[in-house]
Amino acid sequence: MMYYSRLRLLGVVGVCLIGLLLCLPNFMRAPTPSLPWRQIHLGLDLRGGSYLLLQLDLKSLEHDRLQSLQDQARQTLLDKSLGYRDFQKDDQTASLSFEPRSDEERASALKTMQDLPVVVPNEFHVAEANGRIVLTLQHDAMLARARDAVAQSIEIVRRRIDATGAIDPSIAREGDDRIVVELPGVSDPERIKTLLGTTARLTFRLLAPNPSVASPGSTMLEDISTHSQVAVQDHVDVDGTDLTNAGAVIDQQSGGWAVTFQLNSAGATAFANTTRANVGKRFAIVLDDKVIEAPNIINPITAGSGQITGGFDAHSASDLALLLRAGALPAPLAVIEQRTIGPSLGAASIHAGIISLGVGFLLVVVFMVLFYGRFGLYADIALFANLILMVAILSLFQATLTLPGMAGMLLTLGMAVDANILINERIREEVKRGRGPLQALQAGFERATSTIVDSNATAFLAHVMLFVFGTGPVRNFALTITIGIVTTLFTTLLLSRFLVVRWYALARPKELPV
Repeated sequence: MMYYSRLRLLGVVGVCLIGLLLCLPNFMRAPTPSLPWRQIHLGLDLRGGSYLLLQLDLKSLEHDRLQSLQDQARQTLLDKSLGYRDFQKDDQTASLSFEPRSDEERASALKTMQDLPVVVPNEFHVAEANGRIVLTLQHDAMLARARDAVAQSIEIVRRRIDATGAIDPSIAREGDDRIVVELPGVSDPERIKTLLGTTARLTFRLLAPNPSVASPGSTMLEDISTHSQVAVQDHVDVDGTDLTNAGAVIDQQSGGWAVTFQLNSAGATAFANTTRANVGKRFAIVLDDKVIEAPNIINPITAGSGQITGGFDAHSASDLALLLRAGALPAPLAVIEQRTIGPSLGAASIHAGIISLGVGFLLVVVFMVLFYGRFGLYADIALFANLILMVAILSLFQATLTLPGMAGMLLTLGMAVDANILINERIREEVKRGRGPLQALQAGFERATSTIVDSNATAFLAHVMLFVFGTGPVRNFALTITIGIVTTLFTTLLLSRFLVVRWYALARPKELPV
C-alpha cells in the first residue's frame, strides 16, 4: 500500500535516528567512563596486535596419564587384596608394568587390569611379558585424548585471556594439537605468553620419608623457597581441580602477598582426611612440578580453604590467583610461532578499505542518479541509511571488524542497489503499460517485494551457515553480510518507499520521473 500511517512514519524515522546515534561513538571519544559507549572493535589485520601459535605437549599428556593409571592400578589391586611388586613407568614406550606378588594371583591381577574403567575406548592394551603385567597406552586413544585436551585448553586459554582485559581475542583450534591465538591491540604479549605457558596444575602431596633422597614412589622436585631439591611422593593427595576460587591477599602475619584458595566438598574432604592422618609431617604445595612451600601439618585442616605464601609480589600473586581460577591446562602449551603486526599495517589497511568503500559507494550513487533520476536519488539516500544501520548494529554488539568484514559491507551495498533497481525497473514497466503514477508506484513496489524477499532470504540462510560453520575471516565476512541483508530489507522496502510516498503526496506529479 502507498499509504504510511503516522505511527509507521515515526517508526521508520526513529530507527534511522537511533542508528545514527549508535554510529557516533565510533567517531568520538567517550565523554566519561560511566556512559555506555559501544564501538566497533578492529581486528588484528586492521588494528595490529599479536599472533601466537600454541602446541600441546603430547608427551606430558602421556606422562600424566601413565601416573594416574599407576595410581588407579595400585588402588584397585589393594582393594581386591592383590599384591604387587616393582611398579615401573616407561615414557618412551608409553607403558606401565608391575610384577604380581605370586603366580597364584597372576591371573586375577591380569583380569583386574583388563577390567579397569577407561574414559576413551581401548585406551590401553594389557599383556604379559617376562613374568610382568604390562599396560601400554594405545596411540589412537592418546590422539583422541589430545583432541579432547585441546578443546579443554581452548576454554581455559579463553578464561585466562579474558581475565587480562584483552579485547576481542580470537582463539581457535588448528589441527589436532595446536591452538591459534590472535590478540588485537596487544603489541607486547609477554605477560600473555607467560600466562598461557604456565600449566598451573596445583597439587598437594606429602614429602617422602627422607626428603633428601628419592625413593620408589617419589620424585625429586625443586623447592623454590629454599632453592634446593626435595623428594615428593608421586601420589597426589589433593588435586587442584577441586579448587573453586582463589584470590590475592596480603598476609596478616608477614605483611607480604599471599594467595588464598577454596576447595569444593570433595577436595575439602580429601584435604581434611590427609591432614588428619599425617599430623607432624610436611605437606608440599606443588605448582607445575615445583614446590612452592612445604609446611608442617600442625593440626587437621577441615575448613576446605588455605593460604599459599611463597615470596609473592602483588603482580605474581594476582597472576597465580588468575591461573588457579581459570583452571589447570591438561598439558603444557608451547609457543611455537609468534608474530607481531604493527599498527602502521593496520592503518594502511583501514585507509585502503575506506577508500575502496568510498569509491564504490560514490560510483553506485552516480549510477543510480544517472539512470533513475529522482528515484535513483531516493535509492542513494536509502543506501546511505543502510550503511549507517550496518555500522550501528555492529557497534551495538561491539563486533570486531576485519578486512573481509569491510569487503562484506561493500558487497552488501551492491546487493542493496540490486533491490532498488528491481523496484525502479518494475515501475518503468508499469508506466509503459499505461498505468497512472499512483497505480504504477503501487504495482512496482508490491510485485518487486516478493522477488526481493525471496532472493535475500536465500542469501541470508547461506551466510548464516557460513557464520555457524566458518572460522576467522569467513565468519566476519558472513556476519557483515547477514546484518547487511536485514538492513537492506528495511531500507529498500520501508525507507525508500517512505521517501517516494512523501514525495508523491507533496508533488502529485502527472508523470513519474523514472
